[in-house]
Amino acid sequence: MSVIAVIDYDMGNLHSVCKGLENAGARPKITDSPSAIAEADGVVLPGVGSFDPAIQHLRSRDLVEPVKEAIASGKPFLGICLGLQILFESSEEGKEAGLGVIPGVVRRFKSEPDLTIPHMGWNQIAFTQPNLTLWNNIPTEPWAYFVHSYYVDPIDPEVRAATATHGSQTVTAAIARDNLVAVQFHPEKSSEAGLQMLANFVNQLERQKAIA
Repeated sequence: MSVIAVIDYDMGNLHSVCKGLENAGARPKITDSPSAIAEADGVVLPGVGSFDPAIQHLRSRDLVEPVKEAIASGKPFLGICLGLQILFESSEEGKEAGLGVIPGVVRRFKSEPDLTIPHMGWNQIAFTQPNLTLWNNIPTEPWAYFVHSYYVDPIDPEVRAATATHGSQTVTAAIARDNLVAVQFHPEKSSEAGLQMLANFVNQLERQKAIA
């Protein structure tokens, strides 16, 4: 059974993510220990809240380098919601530098007549990397659950794995590069499609573990 480090930095409820991973056959371990992160078969970086406090909490727990090292190691890594945004260089939400793993900026939705900010609730996503393992056994343009006022804007459009449209604005809903995937929506709250994504992540872990 694969061990997945679910990084705890006081930014959100981790238990629903862990439940989804458990249902997929993994053993999630909520931790802020660099050694536990290094030893895990895979890593999940969840997050709810604001950009600057997230970076500050990671820094205060000496987790910035362990997160970067986990990604650089090649092990499967999944970022969720704020855990996607802090992988970028900076955010219009705050002043702190992000982790800089993905070149680009986190931007606020532009105001439009009748546009609700935050973007909150169910929305369809469109795959731009349709062969991504995370999308296995999921219908085209599935519904996912979002809660966010900011979205990631990667410099390299090739890292974009899915998009979503809110008002007239089509924004990045997921990114993927090598072993790193990260999503703006909450798979743990996205019904069957979201739970299938978590299962796909766990299955990827198992396959990689078997090869190793």
